[in-house]
Amino acid sequence: MCRHLGWLGEPVSVASLVLDPPDALLVQSYSPRLQKHGTMNADGWGAGFFDAGTPRRWRSAAPLWGDASFASVAPALRSGCVVAAVRSATVGMPIEPSASAPFTDGQWLLSHNGVVDRSVLPLSSAAESTVDSALLAALIFDRGLDALGDTIVEVGTADPNARLNIIAANGSRLLGTTWGDTLSILRRDDGVVLASEPYDDDPRWEEVPDRHLVDVSGASVELIALKGSS
Repeated sequence: MCRHLGWLGEPVSVASLVLDPPDALLVQSYSPRLQKHGTMNADGWGAGFFDAGTPRRWRSAAPLWGDASFASVAPALRSGCVVAAVRSATVGMPIEPSASAPFTDGQWLLSHNGVVDRSVLPLSSAAESTVDSALLAALIFDRGLDALGDTIVEVGTADPNARLNIIAANGSRLLGTTWGDTLSILRRDDGVVLASEPYDDDPRWEEVPDRHLVDVSGASVELIALKGSS
């Protein structure tokens, strides 16, 4: 349903992650290579990064490929922690900037790649939109990111058809989950990338098994099987 990416490491330009690689999110917005559900991600995009510990975002309901303003500014935006996404809206969900990831609680940036029945999620005045991803983000923020794995298992149990791939970061920690869709990890000399699919053909990309939590902190990368995984 979407493609997303997270970075934790030395400061790099947002463009070097989102626009410049040969199969970056820009290309994945119209020609993803590994997407199982949908063929394009033209229903919005968002890029978030941390600036002196403060999360900042640029979100739109338009396709990423059509935003010349972002393309001109992104090379100048540098950060050691980035979360970005391109969106393919679930049928019936609104297409609006507030529906595009990343979502935030003021401390974390969070993106959801997937779909979940809104009836299994609590209504929340803190949700930024009525879309399933925003409601899920509000629930995760309310429960706390230390409980991310347990929250995903709980929601996945309540909705067996849910796809619950999450990328979240707070400036010093990067988390990811796999639950029904793809996620890959790239351990570079200057940091770590989590992405729905590799943005280039670097042989260091590794596929994360389904139903796992990835926890990146500094140079430490931990993969943890979620409850119910084989």
